[in-house]
Amino acid sequence: MKIRTSDPTVEQVVRTVAAAHREQRGALLPILHAVQAELGHVPKEAVPVLADELNLSRADVHGVVSFYHDFRAEPAGRRTVRVCRAEACQAQGAGRLVEYVEQSGLALGQTAQDGSVTVEQVFCLGNCALGPAVEVDGRLHGRVDTDRLGALLHGTDRTRRDDVGATHDGSEVPRS
Repeated sequence: MKIRTSDPTVEQVVRTVAAAHREQRGALLPILHAVQAELGHVPKEAVPVLADELNLSRADVHGVVSFYHDFRAEPAGRRTVRVCRAEACQAQGAGRLVEYVEQSGLALGQTAQDGSVTVEQVFCLGNCALGPAVEVDGRLHGRVDTDRLGALLHGTDRTRRDDVGATHDGSEVPRS
């Protein structure tokens, strides 16, 4: 849901989103997701407004925001790269990907100084058979090595995707 006012304040966005979800059971999580979708993050100014709207304590709202790693307190970079650190991906070399990220001057959970990319770790992307897996802006990539990760981080990856979302190295795949 996009707010169409000229320059809505955080409070206006939060109150509008809360009004749209207030009748839902367990409305806090859907509201937080909607606020983040609208603003790109859940700013600290949203916490007291949500607490007021939902008749919760600020500590309750803050606890949920800080518990779930999907919620950001600061806006993400223009590109979001999520590296899977679950066991299957670790066994296939995810540790090398993390080392590459760190050697590139980035830190997991941080955004590059220029705002170009945010790198996060997750503990399963559900692509275990094609590990190590990386998700870039919601698109899943499998069998990622450090060269490919570099291209993904810098937005230069030209890997083609098929109709079911599998990634390929650019070679043609026969269609039936």
